[in-house]
Amino acid sequence: MEKSSNSTTLGRTKSDQLLETLAAVFKSPTSQSDLAPGTSDSGGTLSRKSSRRFVVGASPARSSGGGSRNAHIRKARSAQMKLDLEELSSGAALSRASSASLGFSFSFTGFTVPPDEIADSKLFSDDDIPEDIEAGICRPKFQAEPTLPIYLKFREVSYKVVIKGMTSSEERDILNGISGDVSPGEVVALMGPSGSGKTTLLNILGGRLTHSAVAGSVTYNDQPYSKFLKSRIGFVTQDDVLFPHLTVKETLTYAALLRLPMTLTKQQKEKRALDVIYELGLDRCQDTMIGGSFVRGVSGGERKRVCIGNEIIINPSLLFLDEPTSGLDSTTALRTVQTLQDIAEAGKTVLTTIHQPSSRLFHKFDKLIVLGKGSLLYFGKASEATDYFSTIGCSPLIAMNPAEFLLDLANGNLNDISVPPELEDRVQMENSETETRNGKPPPEVVHEYLVEAYELRLSENENKLMDPLPLDEEPKLKVLSSKRQWGASWWQQYCILFIRGIKERRYDYFSSLRITQVLSTAIILGLLWWQSDSKTSRGRQDQAGLLFFIAVFWGFFPVFTAIFTFPQERAMLSKERAADMYRLSAYFLARTTSDLPLDLILPVLFILVVYFMAGLRLSAGPFFLSMLTVFLCIVAAQGLGLAIGATLMDLKRATTLASVTVMTFMLAGGFFVERVPVFISWIRYLSFNYHTYKLLLKVQYQDMVPPLKGIQTDNGSREVGALVAMIFGYRLLAYLSLRRMKLHC
Repeated sequence: MEKSSNSTTLGRTKSDQLLETLAAVFKSPTSQSDLAPGTSDSGGTLSRKSSRRFVVGASPARSSGGGSRNAHIRKARSAQMKLDLEELSSGAALSRASSASLGFSFSFTGFTVPPDEIADSKLFSDDDIPEDIEAGICRPKFQAEPTLPIYLKFREVSYKVVIKGMTSSEERDILNGISGDVSPGEVVALMGPSGSGKTTLLNILGGRLTHSAVAGSVTYNDQPYSKFLKSRIGFVTQDDVLFPHLTVKETLTYAALLRLPMTLTKQQKEKRALDVIYELGLDRCQDTMIGGSFVRGVSGGERKRVCIGNEIIINPSLLFLDEPTSGLDSTTALRTVQTLQDIAEAGKTVLTTIHQPSSRLFHKFDKLIVLGKGSLLYFGKASEATDYFSTIGCSPLIAMNPAEFLLDLANGNLNDISVPPELEDRVQMENSETETRNGKPPPEVVHEYLVEAYELRLSENENKLMDPLPLDEEPKLKVLSSKRQWGASWWQQYCILFIRGIKERRYDYFSSLRITQVLSTAIILGLLWWQSDSKTSRGRQDQAGLLFFIAVFWGFFPVFTAIFTFPQERAMLSKERAADMYRLSAYFLARTTSDLPLDLILPVLFILVVYFMAGLRLSAGPFFLSMLTVFLCIVAAQGLGLAIGATLMDLKRATTLASVTVMTFMLAGGFFVERVPVFISWIRYLSFNYHTYKLLLKVQYQDMVPPLKGIQTDNGSREVGALVAMIFGYRLLAYLSLRRMKLHC
């Protein structure tokens, strides 16, 4: 009785302290109508949600603004708090709340709070649904949306590559008979040292590597890979492939507009992008540029979360990640893996490669695949990995991170690890030269032993380890469709990519360096040809040199600008085409046309400066015709640069070829040499410099007497037709070259 009395007194004391603290904060009147859903009026029990509101309401507001709506919300919370206080004032409610806050189970008048209810009534919990405190809105978890469950199975997956040398070729094994399975709701880690085949296996399982050298079977719900799965698979590459000049919000919004199904409206897709931003904690940097090597932007952890958001925005059934924690600090890496856990808990299948995780990260994985030199060393539950290796005689001799222990074994390093008796006997029987200085077996022997040990375990427990999961017919039929599912029509894809292209490249085109380059060249030309005389033959000959330089400059400049287009965007093109974000034709047309408005602004400034400073024909007709001629030259030269870049896809080789080509076109442009030998005279007709120069001469001097030497008195339709043919011909060659590259088309 005395013990019970002490317990009662203790409970009342704590409860009184709680009442006094809360009463000091809230003194406004309350009404029963303000009772929020989720609070219990009978029994006086505080649920997890009501407990969370109880504490949140007691904290001061984070923002002084918010208007009348926030004031109304705060008033409602205050009223809710008073109701909770009234509940606590009753005996049973007071005893239950105090016992829950203390974490004990007390008995008052024969009533006992069960332990599970005590745990459920804790004030703070990691499992609570995130709330928008300022708006008073419970925001549901985005990953909790239903999705098609996909069971991934892979059996005896092998991959070989042929390395060609100077005199002979060598076949090298990258993967050797890898088997396993991943179920929805699981986070599976792929571990192994560098060069063990982790990324290759991930690419094969994700459908990114479908080479004839791949052997074995990979099934999704017992069905082979199909194009339908492109819209159900998210793949986060190791390198953060993002546009540096787009903001976080723009990046995810364009991904949503291109990848989400056409059944959703534009507003719904934009809302989905915002949901992903808030869920990944990117709301504070949503208007910040991604950044790159020379552009300041978001941090490395935020960049990685943007890459993850790009994939989870489609609510994928399968999510593959290639070293998502590389380059991140331990806290950011832990937060990233926690996000993967939340994604998997919603019924999604998550498979990630990981490089030297911390001990906290290691214990968050459900299953583990350990690779060493392309061979499977372990597949099973992550929590049982160290126990398995202990059974074969490999145990850590000192306390160490389980991930470090496994990586040491995969590398064949037995320092601070016990040597199995079988391995000691094998080494002793062999030549003593195979032993290292510290008496440990060499890595090759350790690797061979680990592979044999796992194969023995697999043969003994084959039915248990690789037991096929029973599947209904419905999940199998859903992945049989071979039809692609585009998120937007062709025209919508073109419009989205056109706007994205302008936003991304406007900073490069209007950089201070480029503007200075063009304007300074124009001013120098204007000063050298200041108010040149076109009435005399000598003056016209001088102006002809100026017109030829204009044709060469605006032929040379666009070529070496466009030549970098596809080689630099190859990684982005491969990534987005592999996910079926858009058709290649829509991308190509949007990419080439979005450059035109930007490419034509600087030439206008150039012509305005040079034309009037040099004293060329001061009338509207010749001025606009000269500008149109320069535009045709720019677009034709740009097409040549696109064709060379798309054909070679190597900047060094493309630059070399472009230099030789442009130099040849310049020499054959009709200014340096008038009488070209017949067997090589055909080159001038392929030169856009030649046709541009002839057009400029005709525009300036066609009606003058006497005419300039070598100028024919026609309307220039032949030159215009040649330039137009180059505009379309070079671009067609570039498009066919991209098709030939087979960038996951």
